[in-house]
Amino acid sequence: MAGGFVFTEGPVWHPSGKLFFSDMRGNKTYTWNPKEGATVHPGPGNRANGMAVDPQGRLVFCEHGGRKLSRLEKDGRFVTVVDRYQDKRLNAPNDLAITPDGSIYFTDIRRNLPKGEAREIDFSGVYRLRPNGELQLIEEEMDAPNGIAFSPDRKTLYVADTLEQKVWAFDVAADGSANHKRLFAETTPTWDAAGALSRPDGLKTDIAGNVYVAVVETGVWVFDRNGRHVGIIPLPEPTTNVAFGDADARTLYITAGTGLYRIRLENRGWESMR
Repeated sequence: MAGGFVFTEGPVWHPSGKLFFSDMRGNKTYTWNPKEGATVHPGPGNRANGMAVDPQGRLVFCEHGGRKLSRLEKDGRFVTVVDRYQDKRLNAPNDLAITPDGSIYFTDIRRNLPKGEAREIDFSGVYRLRPNGELQLIEEEMDAPNGIAFSPDRKTLYVADTLEQKVWAFDVAADGSANHKRLFAETTPTWDAAGALSRPDGLKTDIAGNVYVAVVETGVWVFDRNGRHVGIIPLPEPTTNVAFGDADARTLYITAGTGLYRIRLENRGWESMR
């Protein structure tokens, strides 16, 4: 759909009929639509990574370099949503998912701090920011938590652990708490006896419960709701993230390396239907 970027990430379909995505290493935010193609859009900078749309239609950004989550207000201002846990600065927020009540679930990796800045939290975390502003720690045992998404019934939370080449699942209770971590799937290629890297990055789900995982080295891996690997959508560049879009939510947009790609699917993505 478009190319020539430095390193694309964080796609999200906006109700206005546009796709937003980040050029993380180019330090810019873009929109794409069929008439105008890709155009620069005001963004927070700071190597913005994952993006999501909140219940009010506002964009929320993971500022990988800014060490915080920020939000684009209706008047064009960028405001900090959260930047600390127990009075300590976050490390490098990576990706996020937002529920209809306004809760923000996000991942924070302890690597990749801006040059010269000190680490204040000595673990990689998965968090939930409640609507009342309380930041809850869900998980601190993953090496590199990355992509994050819910099942269609919102009873399961999926989180990719990039360096461990695994996707984990958590049970989500009625109060929004996430517990009972368990292995959902692994992205280690069984056909490669040498054990080549196969790192999961961003992920999303469709209305049937299938999980679409951007795997850096090969493309988008698809798992059914039981964690069975059912196929791969191959990409020619390092694959970073995915988002369902278009009016019928049947187009899967994919950020990969220097480009933006898309593929039409039979199933709809459910997050775009909120």
